[in-house]
Amino acid sequence: MLESVAATATDSGTAEAGALAAEHAVVSERCGLLDRSERGKLALSGAGAVEFLNGQVTNELADLTAGEGRYAAFLTHKGKMLGDLRILAVGVGPGGSEDADASTAPAELLLDTERVALQELFDMIRRFKVGYDVELHKRTLERGLLSLIGPTSDGVAGTDAADGASSALAAEEHANAPVQIDGISALAIRTDVGIDLLCDAAETERLREALLARGAQVVSEQAAECVRVERGRPRYGVDIDESTIPQEAGLNERAVSFTKGCYVGQETVARLHYKGKPNRHLRGLRLSAPVESGAELRLGERTVGHVGSVAVSPALGPIALALVRREAEPGASVQIGDAGTGAQVVTLPFGS
Repeated sequence: MLESVAATATDSGTAEAGALAAEHAVVSERCGLLDRSERGKLALSGAGAVEFLNGQVTNELADLTAGEGRYAAFLTHKGKMLGDLRILAVGVGPGGSEDADASTAPAELLLDTERVALQELFDMIRRFKVGYDVELHKRTLERGLLSLIGPTSDGVAGTDAADGASSALAAEEHANAPVQIDGISALAIRTDVGIDLLCDAAETERLREALLARGAQVVSEQAAECVRVERGRPRYGVDIDESTIPQEAGLNERAVSFTKGCYVGQETVARLHYKGKPNRHLRGLRLSAPVESGAELRLGERTVGHVGSVAVSPALGPIALALVRREAEPGASVQIGDAGTGAQVVTLPFGS
């Protein structure tokens, strides 16, 4: 009986690994589709929207024009992260129709964040927007969000400049433009791995079916997370949290401007950048076996961090992200959890 149970478990594990490998091939070679509508979504409108938000987040927004976007963090006064977000500058023409003319100032800022950070973002805006010409709009339930992941995403979304599409999307990450997909209006957003499509919530299922008909294939969140971990991109609420300073997570290049005006938490971020050395760094872990997220990392007898995101990559095997104390340098061997699973600390992204 025990042998039968063990054999069943082994067969199940083999089937899961096979399914993940197939989905990994889809997102690596073709186009995977994942519904991410649960993410937190807000919008800011009004003449003071850019000025207001620019004083709250780490990246420069003053020069944003319609069709562009920025990635940024919002911080405590001590420079610790309350969350991260994608800020999309959208043009809105007469009658509310979207205008892709990148020469115009944005009429609306769309804010996309991890659900775990949504309340903090909402509270921050409500607390500090007093005195600005800014209106705050909830969009989490009103908008659906579908992610296309993989090298043929542009072809599926109809945003490939090589095809001469009128809705061709700029190559820069966070670039955005309105599109029509089989009569369904959506906002196409460039990501590091493909295209996101934001639509009215009531149209999400229709849009999903249209994308499948164009060649996209449904993949699991596990497959998408595997790609993210391979690329070394941290996720707020898993790899980084309210104890993290952006530089520790390797976010300065992507999320922080050192030439803009003042913002909340700027003094700490600037001081660490110019004069200090962070005590921790976001690193990759090459694991000897899969481990649980949150498990303790030890270098000798000393705790040097905790495991964040974990993935079993068909290409790389078991891997993870972790904020690791600086004494555990790349190349160091560490032990994980009570079982003492071995791991090697590596720089990110994996394979660099």
